[in-house]
Amino acid sequence: MVLKIFFPTCCNTADSGLLIGRWIPGQDSAVVLAVIHYPFIPGQVKKYLSETQNQSQVDLAVLGSWSLPKDGQEGMDSFLKDLSTIFPNSRWLQLSREIGKRGFACQVVHNRITPPDPAQGGTDKKDQIIFIHYDQRKVMLSQLHPIHEESPGEESSELRAVFHTVAQSGPLFLLDRYDEGPLKLTHWQSEGREASIVVELSKQAVFLCLCMIACVFVILNIWPVQFISSKMSTCVQTAYRTNHFQTVFSTKKATSHMEFMRKANIFVSFLVDMSLGLLLVSWLYRENHISQLANTLVKLSLYRFFLYHIHLWISYIRLMSPFIEMILWYVGLSACLGLTFALSVLSDIVALLTFHIYCFYVYGARLYCLKVYGLSSLWRLFCGKKWNVLRQRVDSCSYDLDQLFIGTLLFTILLFLLPTTALYYLVFTLLRLVVVMFQGVIHLAIDLINSFPLFAMGLRLCRSYRLAEGVKFRVLCEEPGTPLHLMMEINPLKCSSVLQRYRTPTYSCYPRDSWVDLCKKLFMGELIYPWKHKTTKTD
Repeated sequence: MVLKIFFPTCCNTADSGLLIGRWIPGQDSAVVLAVIHYPFIPGQVKKYLSETQNQSQVDLAVLGSWSLPKDGQEGMDSFLKDLSTIFPNSRWLQLSREIGKRGFACQVVHNRITPPDPAQGGTDKKDQIIFIHYDQRKVMLSQLHPIHEESPGEESSELRAVFHTVAQSGPLFLLDRYDEGPLKLTHWQSEGREASIVVELSKQAVFLCLCMIACVFVILNIWPVQFISSKMSTCVQTAYRTNHFQTVFSTKKATSHMEFMRKANIFVSFLVDMSLGLLLVSWLYRENHISQLANTLVKLSLYRFFLYHIHLWISYIRLMSPFIEMILWYVGLSACLGLTFALSVLSDIVALLTFHIYCFYVYGARLYCLKVYGLSSLWRLFCGKKWNVLRQRVDSCSYDLDQLFIGTLLFTILLFLLPTTALYYLVFTLLRLVVVMFQGVIHLAIDLINSFPLFAMGLRLCRSYRLAEGVKFRVLCEEPGTPLHLMMEINPLKCSSVLQRYRTPTYSCYPRDSWVDLCKKLFMGELIYPWKHKTTKTD
């Protein structure tokens, strides 16, 4: 039988003492988590393990002894071996290492008093031992994918059980060899502990953010405001960021890895959005860029193309032109809330400045659609058929001479007017599509900032071990007379998998029809409404 011992690399040079860890249930494997240094009192070790086990919910135990001989510690091996009677297990691991050698010597002592424990793979046969070294810090902070919730009675794989054991043993790592106390331990945090000042600073602003979110939520739920907000990109982005604030500044602790990653992605996305917005503000309010932008918008408002059609729109533009610079000055401050707010305001401004194009598109589309359907109906008249509205089909029908004469006259009029109407419809539709495509690019940029998992991608690029897809092994040491030593290394999750799994749900625009249906509607003159937003979140 092969006995696998997962040993942390941080304990390779630890002082002699006791091995603290866990036997993997249903597997002939043991996970070493820490080493308690000599000298120690066995009663205090049992008490400490009992308290730590209650906090971590991990079945911690003394697996055996660890010996690294030093001057003045003769007879340490025999002393540690005798401790197997104080910490009874079906098997007692005696690990020792000589200075200058990479391999460990291992002896498995079977306790005849304690009955064999199935969780420890109790057996009297000779065990073949394999040491699997692992970086405890990386395994502790890593999340093995794919992530799935295990049912209470479900047995997890050996590798997943190792990752779970190390991750859940956080309370064990709070005590190290530098603490003043009766017990000294060596583990991954023995050289220093990690802390997060961002979390502490965020907690101080929770109350203020919650008050602001509540006020915005009440205002947005008033019926007129709610109806108008559903049609404006700025209001949609405001509601979207409000949900983000509720998620990030919630006092409820994340209960799963996916929930934690979602909060972290939203928080980092918000910081990047704010940074880009502040850069835009610094550019707008420098070197008179606001005035230049206002003059450019007046010139590009497209009213001159339809100068012979709309005197009312010209008057509107001339009336608004003195105020455009002032409006842009105040609107530019919205970039302080993030680049997505500035882009949303830009989308709404483009919609207002090109409202006449939308009106022309509707007029042209309605006239074109009326003529197309009129010609199709009159063509059926010539063929002696008609459309049955009740049965939704074309039936045969007989027409008298007056009906045929009037139908021929109308068909001729509509047919000769169709090229003119089609030309206007084509021009207005192309202009409308240009505006829609420009707004679509803006919304794509907003969706990219809102949904891109920046935190997860940053972990993948900077600390790839945090998102593990699997592990690989390489031979670390194979010396005569010592067990085989393997090094366990983490395979990082692919970037495409990171994007697919951790992408934040959005409320972005989506096409209701396929490309074939869209082309059919454009050909038949049916109206296209590309600004419809999602009612539910989706990935």
